[in-house]
Amino acid sequence: MARVTILDLGLGNLHSVAQAFERAGAHPTITSEAAEAAAAERLVVPGQGAFAEGAERLAEGAGDAIRAFLETGRPYLGICLGMQLLFERSDEAPGAAGLGAIAGEVRRFPADREDEAGRRLKVPHMGWSVVRGAHPLLEDGAWYYFVHSYYCVPDDPALTVGTADYGGPFCAALARGPLFACQFHPEKSQRRGARLLTRFLEI
Repeated sequence: MARVTILDLGLGNLHSVAQAFERAGAHPTITSEAAEAAAAERLVVPGQGAFAEGAERLAEGAGDAIRAFLETGRPYLGICLGMQLLFERSDEAPGAAGLGAIAGEVRRFPADREDEAGRRLKVPHMGWSVVRGAHPLLEDGAWYYFVHSYYCVPDDPALTVGTADYGGPFCAALARGPLFACQFHPEKSQRRGARLLTRFLEI
């Protein structure tokens, strides 16, 4: 049985992620211990909430643990805030430092974005959106569930492996080797999300 370590940053309900991995056939463990995270077989960093609070957790030791884990080349999955914290900075918290594992920034959706019919889009973006892209964990054209006001902009466009549209395209998923991160929530995305987690366990 595949073992998955879920890093608890104190931000969001991690039990839904753990339950989704259990359904996928994994043995998940939730921990806030940096050493346990750094030594994980597979590390999952989920999170909902403010970038500033996440940056505080990084500075308290979680950041060193994640960096140490990424250096091992083992599979990493970042979900929502766990994706955004990979970046250097965010519009949400000027001056707060992310991991810097991915060069780039996190931007807020503009308030004037409109859909194809000219209707003003609400921020945060909440609900189902189609993700287009090519990556072994993704299904091109599948619907995934999003809840976010900010989106990631990597300096290297080649890292973007999945895009969604919300008044314009944005990075919905990125990958670099065994590192995969998504703005949407696989644990809330029903069958498509379940298949993504199953494929993550097969890396």
